[in-house]
Amino acid sequence: MKALILTATLSVAAVAASQAAAQEYELSIYSGWQTAPHSRVSGDYPGGGDYDALIGWDGKSFEMPPYYGLRGTWWRSETFGVALEFTHAKVYAPDDEREAIGFDSFEFTDGHNLLTVNAMRRWPEQWGTATPYAGAGLGIAFPHVDVETTGGDKTFGYQLTGPAVRLLAGVSYPISERVSIFGEYQFTYSSNEADLDGGGSLETDIKTNAINVGLALSF
Repeated sequence: MKALILTATLSVAAVAASQAAAQEYELSIYSGWQTAPHSRVSGDYPGGGDYDALIGWDGKSFEMPPYYGLRGTWWRSETFGVALEFTHAKVYAPDDEREAIGFDSFEFTDGHNLLTVNAMRRWPEQWGTATPYAGAGLGIAFPHVDVETTGGDKTFGYQLTGPAVRLLAGVSYPISERVSIFGEYQFTYSSNEADLDGGGSLETDIKTNAINVGLALSF
């Protein structure tokens, strides 16, 4: 009987130890090429009147301040994890389209910031030492709104503008016991409602597409 109890106790301890060992923390940093397709912008001018136009956003990923992101992942098992991810994306309205709606400046470049909580899935030991992974997240957008009208009203500051969605898929490859490199595709969507100084408003849905490369540290 004692032997049976001892065996059962050792088995439970072994399972607990294996589960603890499976948990892993990973910190990732990335940059890359980020674009944003057309979206409609609408709202009210400060002082009266409204606007509605289709804007073909420029990303300008490598101009200052650059596009980048940070992701902290808690891998609860070999295959499933939870992540907190921040992305500093960027969108500029082209000069001719900006001027056509009466703005001297119109951009989210400091930046179009997104914060999401992601569910992550990975498939270790599928492609040798390379590990494919994917994720989906929900969160918020808090861009730095930089808008100046031809009438001189200037909006320049961070605002909480609405919900955000993130989808991603990529492959990581270890270069040491704790460090990996990775490449991924990432899509984001955010619905934004911002206030313009002087009593105006701005509404737009912004989508981004990005090809990212980065480094990840496991501990």
